[in-house]
Amino acid sequence: MKKLLFFCLISLYTQAQTFTNPLLPSGADPWALYHKGYYYYMHTTGRSLKLWKTKTLPELKTAEGKVIWTPPATGPYSKDIWAPEIHFLDGKWYVYFTANDGNSGDNRRLYVLENSASDPLEGEWVMKGKLSDASDQWAIDGSVFEHKGKRYLIWSGWDHVSKTDEVQNIYMAALENPWTVSSERVLISTPTFDWERYWDNTTAGKPSRPVYVNEGPQFLRHGSKIFIVYSASGCWTNTYALGLLTAPSEADLLDPKSWKKSEKPVFQQSLEKHVYGTGHNSFFKSPNGKEDWLLYHANSGSDQGCGGKRSPRAQKITWNRAGMPVFGEPVAEGVPLPYPAGK
Repeated sequence: MKKLLFFCLISLYTQAQTFTNPLLPSGADPWALYHKGYYYYMHTTGRSLKLWKTKTLPELKTAEGKVIWTPPATGPYSKDIWAPEIHFLDGKWYVYFTANDGNSGDNRRLYVLENSASDPLEGEWVMKGKLSDASDQWAIDGSVFEHKGKRYLIWSGWDHVSKTDEVQNIYMAALENPWTVSSERVLISTPTFDWERYWDNTTAGKPSRPVYVNEGPQFLRHGSKIFIVYSASGCWTNTYALGLLTAPSEADLLDPKSWKKSEKPVFQQSLEKHVYGTGHNSFFKSPNGKEDWLLYHANSGSDQGCGGKRSPRAQKITWNRAGMPVFGEPVAEGVPLPYPAGK
């Protein structure tokens, strides 16, 4: 009897230490930051900025959540509030997001909010303004990272100069402070492979005007290498996938020659697992700091597009002997996964 009770308790404990995807019923462009024992999580709502706070991301469904900022009715950052990220820099909180004035074709830009409270669910969020290099071109999906004492901004944008509007490239620039760009932008990736140019769910397609996509860039560091993982092809396609740029940690990150693009996607849809449109990811560490986890959105069915059916999912990544990330295949819904270590 005691043995049976023991095994029952072990079973209950094991069950309590697993979770299944998706983390929420919906939520595109997921982002999470671990800070002093809590994860701070955001995703695109389209209409405002909402922040969740939780001890562990697998329990996101029961996490405390709060709308921390609502845009004005009109103005340059009043519409299409996309891809928010929260960062803790120089003792203050910053949220980076994409917005426009209603002219979604030309006027998408990056914006920054600041909060000096110790808890980002409290205090006041103050608009610091537009985050742009001197070219002030169409820009979305901004992310900020620090490497060897220098801060950088990476984002997806157009190049009006070469008349390739609607070809989305990945750009990088240096930051003077969390809300000011201090260098010219440099192009580090443009969609050149077929898997970066899917327009529909049947073929790489060649629409009447070039609409090829590199977007959602995210920084990742491991050993002597640094990486930028980005999303490729239309977000409305099943073939929305993750690509990889690699540079030595000692390289000049603002030199495009420092970056090498992988020829194949590193993470993509699984017909077998019924996971489609895998993209716009971010990364987070386990509570003990020893595991790297992938956070991304996907659809549960084919042809569900780039809307409210996308849901956030998480799974652990590993590293091979060459120091390269191994993402594996998307895990099917309902498959138990162990909690990030150190809960």
